[in-house]
Amino acid sequence: MKNKYIVSVLTLCLGAAITGCATAPEKTIEQVSTPTPLANDYPTRDRVEYVLNCIAQHGGLTYVRQYACGCKIDKIAEKMTFSDFESAKTFSYLSKGQTGDAGAVFRDPAQSKDLRTRLKEAEASAEKSCFVK
Repeated sequence: MKNKYIVSVLTLCLGAAITGCATAPEKTIEQVSTPTPLANDYPTRDRVEYVLNCIAQHGGLTYVRQYACGCKIDKIAEKMTFSDFESAKTFSYLSKGQTGDAGAVFRDPAQSKDLRTRLKEAEASAEKSCFVK
């Protein structure tokens, strides 16, 4: 059942990626030979993982939830670099997993607090703009 769910989600993601590529305007030779790096480009694996976790947190797979969760990670990517996103997720995970002095090293530094706050604000903003209530 779990494999069937993952295959369905990945099939939908692949279909969306192919459709997006097919509708892109043609590029000139100069544009093709000198590609510009995308700002805040998150690895596909991390985007898919985020979307799958988001779908699970919101009650399961539907087209609307899949679209909204994909929108959510895109909105977060507009506000945070992948490096900051990854660090914020790591600090959040490790600060919750450790209590007392063991967790203080992840919870108390200014960098940790700043990144966790930025991630929380980016997620809240993305939630408001992507999910229909």
